[in-house]
Amino acid sequence: MHGQKLKTAVTLCAATALAAAAVPASASTQSPSPARVVAVDCFSNSQVRPGDFLLACGDGNNRLTALRWSSWGPTSAVGSGLDLVNDCQPYCAAGKFRSYRVTVRLDRPATWKKHPELQHFTRLRLVYTDSKPPQTQREVTYKLWD
Repeated sequence: MHGQKLKTAVTLCAATALAAAAVPASASTQSPSPARVVAVDCFSNSQVRPGDFLLACGDGNNRLTALRWSSWGPTSAVGSGLDLVNDCQPYCAAGKFRSYRVTVRLDRPATWKKHPELQHFTRLRLVYTDSKPPQTQREVTYKLWD
């Protein structure tokens, strides 16, 4: 008789554990996690905390590299890195890439049309912290792809 009670207790414990594991996450009492916010590059790839980011999609003559992110949140992301810009002298195919230190800020999240379950940053702002490319403002704002 003692063996039967032990067997019943073990079976009930196992059934309870299985039932608890089968409860969907949406039924939990925790609040839902916020939508993940990504940066979308010109090839429609989503990235979180990218190490590099292409700005000039047509010719590749402007790219952010060595990016380090100090924050990446639901409303903005802040980092620093290098902006590699082709000087196009005497013309772009013969030009040299020059690097400029920048701070980067991504903001204005919106629903990404391609993946509505994701938010994506729609604006990128660069601030040149040392020198800057000729004919370029100290602060430049780009509208990002959707």
